[in-house]
Amino acid sequence: MSKRNTQQAKTAARERLRAERERQAKRDKTRRQAIVAGSIVAVLAIAGGAGYLVMQSLKPSQWEAAKDKALVAPKNTTGKNHTTVTLGEETAKKTIIAYEDPRCPICATFEQTIGPTITKDLKDGKYKIQYVGATFLDTNLPGEGSRNALSALGAALNVSKDAFASYKEALYSAKYHPEETDDKFKNDSYLIEIADTVSELKNNKTFQKDVKDGTFDRWAIEMSKNFNDNKYDIEGTPSFVMDGKKVTGPDNKNAPMTVEDWNAAVDKALKG
Repeated sequence: MSKRNTQQAKTAARERLRAERERQAKRDKTRRQAIVAGSIVAVLAIAGGAGYLVMQSLKPSQWEAAKDKALVAPKNTTGKNHTTVTLGEETAKKTIIAYEDPRCPICATFEQTIGPTITKDLKDGKYKIQYVGATFLDTNLPGEGSRNALSALGAALNVSKDAFASYKEALYSAKYHPEETDDKFKNDSYLIEIADTVSELKNNKTFQKDVKDGTFDRWAIEMSKNFNDNKYDIEGTPSFVMDGKKVTGPDNKNAPMTVEDWNAAVDKALKG
């Protein structure tokens, strides 16, 4: 090979090397730019996500917001804020005030044991029942099932008193009432599932919409105040009052928990 050809070969090799270095430099620059851009996007995404979480944390909860909503009361109610719910024959002379929390396991036991007797007594006109829904277990446990179930009971009451009574019975039934630590009543779908066992509520679109929309959430809050502010020194559920006096079992403290004890306590209260 001539000296001249050798020099040309070296020059061509250097040119190829230079071009390859330039291409590699461009590739490295592009990669760095992509990494920086990706990092910026990631940071913005994290910041955006954090901002969203902050905004969400600052939003009031469903029940905090419900306190400021306009009060929508169910039909078939009377009294202050339409929170008086009375069941039974109008001709009945005496009224028992019944305090119950939807999540309360003792209330469920009471309803499963004595509920049928009360239903018969109401039909016979032996007395009326004024229902007061409590929600203190949501605070004690905590959760929101008591308030949510009470709101759903309002939706049932808006349909009819019979629908309300039947739905309350279903909520407290052995089949559907959860353990008190299991906040299943917070789920609208579960409340609607239970409602589908009640003839007037089965596939009732208005009822279902009211449950999902929380139409009677504010009403449930107002109703529960009747328990919180009661003047009979009632602190737990189930509790019963007639003529300003507690209706209790043999221990003179707690609610009767057998049909025999219930009948004895009520008959005594009816006599004054």
